[in-house]
Amino acid sequence: MMRPLIAALLALSASLPAISADPVDPYLWLEEVTGEKPIAWAKERNAETTSALEARPEFKALHDRLLAVYNARERIPGVKKLGPYYYNLWQDAANPRGVWRRTTLEEYRKPEPAWETVLDLGKLSADENEKWVLKATDCLAPQYERCLLSLSRAGADAVVIREFDLVSKSFVKGGFEMSESKGGVAWRGPNDIYVSRDFGPGSLTQSGYPRILKEWHRGTPLASAKVIFEGKETDVGVFPKVTIDKYLRHEIYERRIGVRTAETYYRMPGDVWRRLDVPNDSETTIANNIIATRLRTDWTTGGKTFKAGSLLTMPLRRFQSGGRSFEVVFEPKERVSLQAYAITNTSIVMDVLDNVKGRLLVAERKGLEWKVREVPAPQNSSLTIAAVEHDLSDDYWLSAAGFLEPNALYLGNATSDKLEKLKALPAQYDAKGLKVLQYEATSKDGTKVPYFVVMREDAKLDGSNPTILYGYGGFEISMTPSYSGTIGSAWLEKGGVWVLSNLRGGGEFGPAWNLTARREGRYKTHDDFIAVAEDLIARKITSPRRLGIMGGSQGGLLVGAAFTQRPELFNAVVCSVPLLDMKRFNKLLAGASWMGEYGNPDDPKDWAFISQYSPYQKVAKGVKYPHILFTTSTRDDRVHPGHARKMVAKMREQGHEGISYFEYMEGGHAAGTNPTQQAYTWSLVYTFFTRELF
Repeated sequence: MMRPLIAALLALSASLPAISADPVDPYLWLEEVTGEKPIAWAKERNAETTSALEARPEFKALHDRLLAVYNARERIPGVKKLGPYYYNLWQDAANPRGVWRRTTLEEYRKPEPAWETVLDLGKLSADENEKWVLKATDCLAPQYERCLLSLSRAGADAVVIREFDLVSKSFVKGGFEMSESKGGVAWRGPNDIYVSRDFGPGSLTQSGYPRILKEWHRGTPLASAKVIFEGKETDVGVFPKVTIDKYLRHEIYERRIGVRTAETYYRMPGDVWRRLDVPNDSETTIANNIIATRLRTDWTTGGKTFKAGSLLTMPLRRFQSGGRSFEVVFEPKERVSLQAYAITNTSIVMDVLDNVKGRLLVAERKGLEWKVREVPAPQNSSLTIAAVEHDLSDDYWLSAAGFLEPNALYLGNATSDKLEKLKALPAQYDAKGLKVLQYEATSKDGTKVPYFVVMREDAKLDGSNPTILYGYGGFEISMTPSYSGTIGSAWLEKGGVWVLSNLRGGGEFGPAWNLTARREGRYKTHDDFIAVAEDLIARKITSPRRLGIMGGSQGGLLVGAAFTQRPELFNAVVCSVPLLDMKRFNKLLAGASWMGEYGNPDDPKDWAFISQYSPYQKVAKGVKYPHILFTTSTRDDRVHPGHARKMVAKMREQGHEGISYFEYMEGGHAAGTNPTQQAYTWSLVYTFFTRELF
């Protein structure tokens, strides 16, 4: 049904005058991430921004408040069960780099559990003169005595991998060790691992991820490890995964072709790898000897057609023998979509969004079919689920939070409706007198776009309320209610209004909500965001003078497109770790991996629609833009800092006023790697908004 519409819109976009790219970009030198001249430029801009914002009377009090929020010990320590212990990575004022620690469930239930430190990241950083961040752990089941730790320098996506002994709590001398690279790693057995890394020239894809997977045996050179698979340079990358079901090992690798497309291969007896016969754009899991796949598009198999957004299952052995009689565990309805699922020993726990509000469903095996029931869970909340041990237990974790309700952690069991409340976060700000509303804006093509408003109950609808509108709208990621001590302390308590938009491009209403806003449909995300802004103004919740917008990463592109298209609607913009130069995004770091979302700017047909919104090309001299704070990170190896750097340089050269810039020198694709950095960055952001909107 959508194809004629998309074709018509593509034809329309092609008929519009495209924004030409500069034959020579005078700011290309700012793409040299750690070059002496670009770093000097960034530090000069930083000094201008920080001196101006730190001088504001509200900055110090706000910074002290946020530092207390980020360093508070009253936080819920999320845990991961490995063998008999529950592991947690913890950061606070005394441990800014963090400590990896463990406890028992009996202790964890206590208000103040006794923790055993396994690895002190601060000490490791000091000993090695590095700013280490623990990014991931892969531990060998079922004994859980050895782990492969992924250590990032200053928060980058690229990691160093080292073997660690959980018994002695020390790195294994002469153990598996890999130099800094993006990629994946998984245990095959005590002496064998799967590795996808940077193996030298020609081993990476255009996106900067490994295209080669090897099987590496302990004690042999990595260079001589057996090659399992080689992908194409145009792929995103190849990544291994191994899961254990009651001591039965499932060995898998994924050849990721695009942002939402992949081929999954399963290791059969006799070292034969067989591709799983499921759609390339589905999300597939193997656990407890079942195959489960969540569809992103309609699929006809076994004589039936299954709807996009459905969750299908089948016994793994039957599937491997050629059976295709899938069972439907979940089927979407209008504005009801499956966000996530967790497979437990006998059941499947599902997080479902119903008009952007969480519901908890459990599918339990009853005889020859799945029986689905709803488990009472906190209302008007965002839910997060995870199996405790998918193969040995029906226990699962449930985390729930709302805009005004602090996070709470529950332990559930799929065979019961009972939820044991283990932890609850104390209030981090005064929510008395606040209310949450949900409205719909009508986008340019008539689509109803929901959004949430958090504001004071006694706020006057006269357009005078300082308001921040936040948006993302990409990669099938849903924006749901959440509790934030930062937003509450820095904005809501002082009378500001917070707005969260649910734009096409996200996943709030299933895969189609994303698909319709990809590539030539990307403009719909921008139309939706602008429609929400206009609706806020029409309802007199705010006015252009009092309206600010904020977004990061894809959201940075969103707000960049919004302020270049409709500058008169806004008075302040915070654009964080953004994509902005859409003519070159596919040539910078991981950018090529997102062409499935945005298109290929090197293809004239794709550039015809990308050029209609690319902020770096669209920004123009002589136009009055709102005041803007751009933030990015030197160590962001996902979205290149050159996007923000070049945009600022260009706008300054064009003579635009109120253009501020802050680049933190570590932090990766985030606001910092430790509580102190995060508190400082957000203090700058909300001081900027206070200055511009109050």
